[in-house]
Amino acid sequence: MDAITFLFMLLQSLIQYLRPVSDVLDEETHLRMELRAKRLEQKRIQLDREEEQLALRQNDVVQYLLLISVALLLVLVLVMWFMGHKRRLRREENEDENGSANEEEVVGNEVDDHVQDNIGRRLVERIQWPVQNLLAGCEWTTDLMDNYTIYFGHVLSNSFYPVLQRAIGVGSAFEGWSPREQDVVYRVLVPMTPPRGHSFHLELDTAGHAQVRNFRVRVQLECTCTREQQGDNMLCFLHHPKEELRRNQDPSLLDTLCTGSYLDVQKTARWFCQLVRAIWPALPQSHSWHLTLLPSRRSCQFKVTDGEESFRIEMLFGVRRGDSDIFVSSQPREAHTPNTTWPETYAVAEMKFFNHLARQAPPDSLHLRCLQLFSHLQLGIGFSTYTMKTIVMHLLNTIPVSQWCRRHFLRRLINISESLRFSLEDKCLNHFIVGNRRLPEEISLPPDVLMAEPPNFFQRLAMDPAAHFQAIGEYLDLQRQLLTILNPDN
Repeated sequence: MDAITFLFMLLQSLIQYLRPVSDVLDEETHLRMELRAKRLEQKRIQLDREEEQLALRQNDVVQYLLLISVALLLVLVLVMWFMGHKRRLRREENEDENGSANEEEVVGNEVDDHVQDNIGRRLVERIQWPVQNLLAGCEWTTDLMDNYTIYFGHVLSNSFYPVLQRAIGVGSAFEGWSPREQDVVYRVLVPMTPPRGHSFHLELDTAGHAQVRNFRVRVQLECTCTREQQGDNMLCFLHHPKEELRRNQDPSLLDTLCTGSYLDVQKTARWFCQLVRAIWPALPQSHSWHLTLLPSRRSCQFKVTDGEESFRIEMLFGVRRGDSDIFVSSQPREAHTPNTTWPETYAVAEMKFFNHLARQAPPDSLHLRCLQLFSHLQLGIGFSTYTMKTIVMHLLNTIPVSQWCRRHFLRRLINISESLRFSLEDKCLNHFIVGNRRLPEEISLPPDVLMAEPPNFFQRLAMDPAAHFQAIGEYLDLQRQLLTILNPDN
């Protein structure tokens, strides 16, 4: 009994002891929670302050940017006024005192045009343009591709490999400009159509990047029994036994250049390079030129040289979307593109746009020089060449090409600079081809491309303030380089 009483008293004392300890622990936990909440609140306040400071710095940069633009315009206006004033004084000293007012106005306009043309001439002379003969390089490349096309037809006539059509020149060189001097790449796109007994079906990859539409080319076997009954020697891949097909007929495209049911880019590229190497000795160019294949996983790149001249050529391949000028091609838009992914390309439509302008442009048009200058200035700064090309294409679609002559050269350079600045301020630069309903009629787009919302190349700037701040700094660097070229005191 005494033991039971002792245990009961011991348990009661322990309960009385644990209760204040628990209270102490609750109080310590509460204090730790309060301290953690205070630290989180201080961190939030610090982040808010940093965000406000970043916004203030961006506002300062934008204001500085505006001041630079205004200063540039003022300097150019003063230069133009001073040169025009000197011309006007010289004209007034030599003109007849009895000249009519109308004649003076006409002469004044002629003088202003002459002043503008003189400024443009001086700017063109000041700029160190790349020494290039793109026209000769494009003509040589076109002749080579035409010879290849003839032999492609002979070699592949009875095979089950893709049928190769005539190559289409694309890219900056075939558009008439290039930002670089030494390493110009003459790029061509070779359209492919399915061989006998096969069909191509383009499937949109919805998991792709929002700004890059990717497709897969599904290869499907078609029944050719009717052709066989009409005397064609081809066996039907669908209805003949596999053993008979294996003994008497070459493998289908599914068994050579496909992964599963989809056309494989890298397998096609390796086959393409083997074909180019094998046909080269039969071409007339091989008698005086040397061919060197270059490493490439998704195209066929090679260099040809005769000891004095050399050309670097890249042969891409793709499948046309219907009867349009839009293709899916082997050229990747991002790193680590899967082998069965074929990005949509607008290179043919862009080339046709520049060709359309070339037919309308006066002989002294400098629209390509403007593009070449800005694309060269941005090298090493951060803006892509395609960004500058998109800016200029939008301007060419709104300002008639007749107003890109030498006397308009200065104004157009200012237009390009301001258009880039406005795009950075708005954080918006729309794709030129997608969704553009103001293209020349000769450019054909699929309905989904024509009606689509154009991708915004500057979308990341709207999502990332730090990236926007960096882009503003890159624009300032570009602006300083442009001012160095345009400053007449240098």
